[in-house]
Amino acid sequence: MSFSLETLEFDSLLSLVARNAQTQMGAERIAELRPVASRITLDKALAEISETIVLNEEKQVTWSFSGLEDPTDSVAAIRIANTRLDPIELLEVARVCTQALLARAAIQVEKDTVPTLWQIVEQIPLTLSDAVGEITRKLLPGGEVSDDASPELAKLRREINAQRARLTKSLESAMRKAGTAIQDEIVTLRNDRYVIPVKTDFKGKVVGVAHGFSSSGATVYVEPLDAIEANNELQNLKGKEEREVARILFSLTEKLREQLPAVEAAVDAVAQLDAIKAKVEFARKFRCVVPEITDDTLELVDARHPLLEENLRRASTQSVLSADDADNADKEDYKKVILKKSASSALSAVKGAEQNSTIVPSTFGLTNDSSIMIISGANAGGKTVVLKTAGLLSLMAISGLPVPAREARIPFYRSVLADIGDHQSLSANLSTFSSHMSNIASMIEECQPPSLVLLDEAGTGTDPEEGSALGVAIVDHFRSQGAHVIASTHYRGLKMYAANDENIINASVEFDEKTLQPTYKLLIGLAGASSGIEIARRFGIAQNVIDVARENLDLSAQEAEDYLKRLQTETKIATDLRIALEEEREAVALKYGSLEVEAVAKEKKRQKEFEQALARAVNDFDRQSTAFLQTIEDKALRNKLDKERLARKAELNRAIVSKVQSPKSKVGAAMSEPGAIATGFSNGEQPELAVGAKVVTSFGNIGTVEKMDNEVAEVLVGNLRLREKITDLQIAESQDQSPKPKARITQSISDLDGETTDISTELNLIGRTTADAEYELDRFIDEAYMSRTPRVRIIHGFGTGALKNYVHHFLKTSDLIAKFEFAPSSQGGHGATIAELKL
Repeated sequence: MSFSLETLEFDSLLSLVARNAQTQMGAERIAELRPVASRITLDKALAEISETIVLNEEKQVTWSFSGLEDPTDSVAAIRIANTRLDPIELLEVARVCTQALLARAAIQVEKDTVPTLWQIVEQIPLTLSDAVGEITRKLLPGGEVSDDASPELAKLRREINAQRARLTKSLESAMRKAGTAIQDEIVTLRNDRYVIPVKTDFKGKVVGVAHGFSSSGATVYVEPLDAIEANNELQNLKGKEEREVARILFSLTEKLREQLPAVEAAVDAVAQLDAIKAKVEFARKFRCVVPEITDDTLELVDARHPLLEENLRRASTQSVLSADDADNADKEDYKKVILKKSASSALSAVKGAEQNSTIVPSTFGLTNDSSIMIISGANAGGKTVVLKTAGLLSLMAISGLPVPAREARIPFYRSVLADIGDHQSLSANLSTFSSHMSNIASMIEECQPPSLVLLDEAGTGTDPEEGSALGVAIVDHFRSQGAHVIASTHYRGLKMYAANDENIINASVEFDEKTLQPTYKLLIGLAGASSGIEIARRFGIAQNVIDVARENLDLSAQEAEDYLKRLQTETKIATDLRIALEEEREAVALKYGSLEVEAVAKEKKRQKEFEQALARAVNDFDRQSTAFLQTIEDKALRNKLDKERLARKAELNRAIVSKVQSPKSKVGAAMSEPGAIATGFSNGEQPELAVGAKVVTSFGNIGTVEKMDNEVAEVLVGNLRLREKITDLQIAESQDQSPKPKARITQSISDLDGETTDISTELNLIGRTTADAEYELDRFIDEAYMSRTPRVRIIHGFGTGALKNYVHHFLKTSDLIAKFEFAPSSQGGHGATIAELKL
């Protein structure tokens, strides 16, 4: 395996990705990335990115390691027997372990969705939390050992505080006795012993041990003889405290030492997860995708060079120079680039000058059949950008990184080799041409298929004829070795080589003839003119020099150059025309689509208004007829007329259903057209009924099945819902012949009186709310009345009694019910109600 990492600026790319790491460990993991040798390892690395994106975006699960220090040295110390960590080191290890356990808990919930991430944290045992918990209990956040770390430590610190108070009180008493001999009545600490400040002139007045003078020499710090024993006792207690603290720290270190494999797993998991999150954050900022690793196909759609994009972003946020100064500075930078052939500087200077803060993406692909792409076109047009983009993105993919593109399919390259830029060296006695040839010779030796070879201006630096022939031979050699080759050139020989072989992709960078500036767009399928004279004029070469250059240009070369320019212009015009035609076609389709939607909406609105008008008519009839009946005093006559009113109301309801299915509606029109819809099936078998199916009801109407409950289905006919036995429904089938008379299929069932009928006589409301029950019960009673069913059974269950009470209230207020009572014990008892209808 051989890779041109330095030429393609791979380390700079890693530094860009590592900026997103929250810990030093994660940044180091990113910096260590290199193209992997194992396909399994690569697939795992890419799966980690994909799974983290799923966790973050779809599951809102994430982790944060901000503020964590690298515990590598502390973990190394734990490996050494009988060593102990200081409080700060213990806390650093504990924080890392805590965050690792939190990440483990977050990932465990979604472990079936993210199995690769789960493998990272699965080895962290939950028992580690015990050791971590003990550390956090015994050590304060600032690194001090808590008084509660042990009973002995708490006792010693109480004694120290008491002894310090007694000593301070004794020294204050001594200062009061000394009177004017005291410089300041403040107990002072010197050499870790409590002393009093005595004026130098009165040092003999206070008997004791002197512990030094002040910086001015005016004060001597004296430990009175009476305080020596108390100071000694205080120092003794402090010594015991230090030994107890050391014992506690050693004990805590031993806890971690016992859990050393778990600690190491936690530290490793934090480093891995932080590096993965850094990759994901990089993907978010640069709109990257996780590449698909293929066997032989390189395909990049809207690919962008991340370092160039970062440079442009940075440049767009800095406005240090004025517009004129910036323009002049960019031109000077560009001239230096041309002289030095520094590709990275060229990208930044040219793109920064012409595109401000935008970047033009490139789309291209290579396969085993079409494994070579020759790029020609204007100087500073972006040819080198394409080469470096292809190379860097390939390195990123096979190193387990997301790539900045809309789509990316990249082979598992064993070699990515590049000859880009000027490698001349005076110390090595290498000219431009010889440095190129030396580098290419090394590439030929190191090339291992599958490989990607990038050649910037192959054969440059020598006689054009020889350079052209050499360039063709070099490209052809790599082709014979099975390599994918992308080469940029200004040589006509390489352009003709690509044009004469249909398996070689001819490409160019676009040059705008109107503005005489490159557009940086990669055009596939045609060669491009170099436009060197125009570029020279653009960068300040005197016009008289430009004119002489045009006169000296070989006629055939000029004609070829003009032909390529015309071809490129015509291709651009054809492309623009195609885009315009596609946009116009989409606009027309959108217009007609909107008209159709509008027409359907109007038809629905008209039908709805029609149905509402019919419903109002029925309500008006019901209201007026009810009011009229109230004026009749003869009870028998009133009851007779009331039955007639209800029958008329049922007829009006049937009329509404019929009108909804009239030929003016879509369903009615379908029914009225011969051969459109018929019931029954030629093979004699009834297809299985399902929700959403179009069916013919027992009334002969077409409806849609909305619900199915055991043997009963709810059918929507227009705005009305009917409950029908499934055996009474037939699926509507499209046939060519005229519709046949509807054959009604019935199944006899025992009604409540033991007689047989084909009408549903039972409604099960168990599990329904009162709101649902109202709708179901109202429909059920209407249908039963319309079908002249004398008695029905309503199952409401026992429960809390709320549903039973509602059913009885509904039946009591219904005009269609003659009487009702609980069902016999054989038919449900108090869990069901029998109702008799007025017929």
